[in-house]
Amino acid sequence: MRALHLVKTGVGATWALRQMRELVRLGVETHVALPPGAPLAPAYESAGIIVHAHQFDLPVGRPSRIPGVIRRLRGLVGQVQPDLIHSHFVGTTLTMRLALGRRHPIPRLFQVPGPLHLEHALFRHLETRSAGLRDFWIGSCKKTCDIYRGSGIAADRVFLSYYGMDLSTAERGGRPTLRTELGLSRDRPLVGMVAHIYPPKWYLGQLRGIKGHEDFIDAVAICLGRVPDLTGVIIGGPWGDARSYEQRLRRLGQGRCGSRLVFLGNRPDLSCLYPDLDIAVHPSLSENVGGASESLLHGVPTISTNVGGLPDVVRHGETGWLVPPRDPQRLAATIIDVLQLAQPGRAVALNGQRWVRDLLDVRRTADEVVRIYRRILRQAPAAPRMSMAGGREGQGRATP
Repeated sequence: MRALHLVKTGVGATWALRQMRELVRLGVETHVALPPGAPLAPAYESAGIIVHAHQFDLPVGRPSRIPGVIRRLRGLVGQVQPDLIHSHFVGTTLTMRLALGRRHPIPRLFQVPGPLHLEHALFRHLETRSAGLRDFWIGSCKKTCDIYRGSGIAADRVFLSYYGMDLSTAERGGRPTLRTELGLSRDRPLVGMVAHIYPPKWYLGQLRGIKGHEDFIDAVAICLGRVPDLTGVIIGGPWGDARSYEQRLRRLGQGRCGSRLVFLGNRPDLSCLYPDLDIAVHPSLSENVGGASESLLHGVPTISTNVGGLPDVVRHGETGWLVPPRDPQRLAATIIDVLQLAQPGRAVALNGQRWVRDLLDVRRTADEVVRIYRRILRQAPAAPRMSMAGGREGQGRATP
């Protein structure tokens, strides 16, 4: 079986890399298109993945480039001759559909990294109505699958499979260093948020960042009125062009919380930081399973908003705690309640750790993806091979 993957970034999306690494292990000949000069390209190559240096994210801001992008994708498909094309982003999916048309014989699969675009009617309509007869979807949370089915997509074209995690990351762990770095004793409450900083997207009507940093800052400020020795920490730096937005958040944090809120920026040593947190907070406004899966994997009591795929991993009172989005008052009250729970809170966190270890083990989820591939190819049999000039070369290879 030969699969061509489309990834728009060579810096992030390590969840796609983890999945492809396992697909290679399971015997899938795996190709990936990454932007030229991608820093992660060597990691893909060392996993046995064949890398093609192309950027196939749809250049909506520069429409004059679209014909060239379409032409290059058609050429790559002719070169690779995949049994199936697997896209991981909205932009690469739209490029794929524009390049190949609605009736192209190769099955196309969009593994949806989150429901954000589906929560806006215009973008949901654009994506679902651009699909052809051989388009399929993997929702990486239940919410995504529900939206597609509610939009009229046939149930047998929508699958559920989470992007998996490397469990060895938490197993390796590390010596806790955060409290030492911040000069905090063990009895001082420490509440953290781990997330990249993304600026609001005006075209989606956003006034605040998608990860909910402002709500976390407001909640910490409220908590300080009740728990004056609490410290809040934000781990994660600006993504892309978010530097000015990050500076705005820092000013907000300084004004609301003073020195009791610390910004640490991007850190490669999360496994040494998580163990010192009393609570990890994920106040996203839209999300897949997000960072909640990571904090649960490290056994940290976790509070998240009740949006997107977060309830798939954070089950209220069982594996963590859920709060409404855009509600700093409720978030602050829940933080204080969980701090008071102490040992019972840790027991809930351990339930969450067991839950995500089973649900999100990348070895299991990759095996699930291979089964989905096989089912798609049974529903939409592999097309005859096409020559570079577009002529037929014979029948596609059987899947393993």
